[in-house]
Amino acid sequence: MLGPPYNHTTETPVTFFLVGIPGLQFSHLWLAISLSAMYTIALLGNTLIVTVIWMDSTLQEPMYCFLCLLATVDIVMASSVVPKMISIFSSGDSSISFNACFAQMYFVHAATAVETGLLLAMAVDRYVAICKPLQYKRILTPQVMLGMSVTIAIRAVIFMTPLSWMVSHLPFCGSNVVLHSYCEHIAVAKLACADPMPSSLYSLIGSSIIVGSDVAFIAASYNLILQAVFGLSSKNAQFKALSTCGSHVGVMALYYLPGMASIYVAWLGKDTVPLHTQVLLADLYLVIPPTLNPIIYGLRTKQIRERIGSLLMHCLFGHYILGSGTKSLFRS
Repeated sequence: MLGPPYNHTTETPVTFFLVGIPGLQFSHLWLAISLSAMYTIALLGNTLIVTVIWMDSTLQEPMYCFLCLLATVDIVMASSVVPKMISIFSSGDSSISFNACFAQMYFVHAATAVETGLLLAMAVDRYVAICKPLQYKRILTPQVMLGMSVTIAIRAVIFMTPLSWMVSHLPFCGSNVVLHSYCEHIAVAKLACADPMPSSLYSLIGSSIIVGSDVAFIAASYNLILQAVFGLSSKNAQFKALSTCGSHVGVMALYYLPGMASIYVAWLGKDTVPLHTQVLLADLYLVIPPTLNPIIYGLRTKQIRERIGSLLMHCLFGHYILGSGTKSLFRS
């Protein structure tokens, strides 16, 4: 559980060793149990959302398509780190190959860049739906949605590729023990013999630009949305619009607050905030949103809730339902 002792090499290490959460080794078993439960919920919840949206022809509006993409990204993000974390915390298997470490780093940080772009796209979708309802289908056409999705993916690749290249080409001639529970780029870059400041600075500036611009546009969208909502004469319409937006705001808070806290604590509070707190914050940032996103959308979105209920009933009692001659699984 304590991980292997520090060792020193004269060339790039073939293997890194992940410590887990430094100083909390005594809690690793409980962390493994908690992570296993959260990962199971994340996989099941996000898979259910992707499945019902993919199968149901009535859930093909832009909002549901972006939600399907968000659920897919959540699965990728959680699956990139959580299985290895569970292995470290439960059995002490802390080794990870050099190539696997940088592949994990790439997928984790690229997925987070894609996720913030999708949250912006969902905010734009709500703005158009509430402020320009009559032009909704004309503005958010399938071509526009595809263009937005491709742009989000390209932006993540453009941001992440130079960062991965810079860190992977650093000379590693010292310790190969990463004081983290996954290959977080700052933790890995600290092991280099050369100055890791360029890659760390690139990461900080890039993350601040991407997240800062996305948050600014999201805030502007919701400012216009609130103005439009409070201008509605019907209280029921106001409540419905605010309820829909509430789900998005909750998901964004789960993503941005711990995410930005993790980034800036690693930079500004590294000498004052204990290392185990920094690592735990970074871990929760990657685990909590994928776990709670499907719960929030499943509980707050009526259409998703109904379709998931129908799918579960079909899986549990499918032979009885089909034998009874009832209607199809998803009713339009």
